[in-house]
Amino acid sequence: MAGTTRRGRVIVVGSGLQPARHAGARTVSEISTADVVFALADGLTLDWLRGLNADCHDLGELYNAKRDRRESYADMQSLILEQVRAGRRVCVVLYGHPGVFAQVGRKAMAQARAEGFKTRMEPGVSAEACLYADLDLDPGEHGVQSFEATQFLIQNRTLDPACLLLLWQISQAGNIACIGFDANPKRIEILVDKLARWYPETTETILYEAATLPIQDFRAERVMLSSVPEATLNPATTLVIPSLLPAEPDQATLRRLAEAD
Repeated sequence: MAGTTRRGRVIVVGSGLQPARHAGARTVSEISTADVVFALADGLTLDWLRGLNADCHDLGELYNAKRDRRESYADMQSLILEQVRAGRRVCVVLYGHPGVFAQVGRKAMAQARAEGFKTRMEPGVSAEACLYADLDLDPGEHGVQSFEATQFLIQNRTLDPACLLLLWQISQAGNIACIGFDANPKRIEILVDKLARWYPETTETILYEAATLPIQDFRAERVMLSSVPEATLNPATTLVIPSLLPAEPDQATLRRLAEAD
């Protein structure tokens, strides 16, 4: 299909963390004018979306707690592409930012482009953006290390305690099969043991969850690293470890810079 443009298209948009408040004008326009809308969202968000476009379908119905989530994602992508191939303008609405920790939209776009259809992504307010605002943390101050918890756990990674550390989806750390959503304390303990290579077990961490309703407060529970396996860990919980110590100056580079002046 190289060089051709087919009639169907897919637009992937982010609803933000508080959809009616975080969604921009362009996102609302894409939802309203689409031929069909598919969404991964909670009940309140779905009600808001159906007020914008009556032909709105809940992709969450394809989830099954006893099934590998990657299989559910593949089914979602097939459903989206079926409508695109039928020549329809499809809008996919995903929680937060649609390109961050969100495979469905990106993979659907890639397949659509490979078949000659137009695609576009409209950004949304992400959990990370909310985290920086809620916790008053600036990633530019010390730098930031950001990992999906299971990826960090099973890969060889080296951390810098002088940087801010963010571990996303910590409740799912070690859930290689991608089945179920409950945290497993034994797996979390293995994660804590790995983090102990760089951080003392007495290190204060923050368990963060962004507010998803205007009447909610965000969660910022401070616990010692050693206590994380016993803490309440939800699918939306992020483990935050602020910068633990100052970064050491690179004296050799500083000397070179001085000589360059």
